[in-house]
Amino acid sequence: MSRLFVAVALLAAGSVPMAHAQQARLTPAEIAALPKEGAGPGTSGLAGIRTTVLAGDPTKEGPYTIELRVPAHTSIQAHTHRDARTAIVVSGTWYFGYGIKADPALVKRLPPGSFYSEPAADPHFALTRDEPAVVYITGWGPTDTEYVAKP
Repeated sequence: MSRLFVAVALLAAGSVPMAHAQQARLTPAEIAALPKEGAGPGTSGLAGIRTTVLAGDPTKEGPYTIELRVPAHTSIQAHTHRDARTAIVVSGTWYFGYGIKADPALVKRLPPGSFYSEPAADPHFALTRDEPAVVYITGWGPTDTEYVAKP
């Protein structure tokens, strides 16, 4: 699945008003060359997770899109964000669930091309199993992460 298609799909999904979107065209090589951070704003804060800001600034008012690269065998405990977000799984298999406790029995297996939402202040959690996953998340900043219980 083309990364540009994913970015367009996130915008078209309604999480970011098109009138506020900026033009962006990034090839996979250009995305790979963008600065990588640890788990940045609006992410889990876990070691090993890599965040790339693809558009906007998640720490400021306005639309943003981030790429999360999550290693295999990673568990992200239940948390919330102040903004409503939508996401598309780009590669790997992502296991995502809603609730105040990270319960593997409550996750849904999301293969590449899957879409999900993170409603504002709605607790959710995620994990990877034997393979890493790449997820694109779009929201309207500023964003944050508040754990239901400290990880």
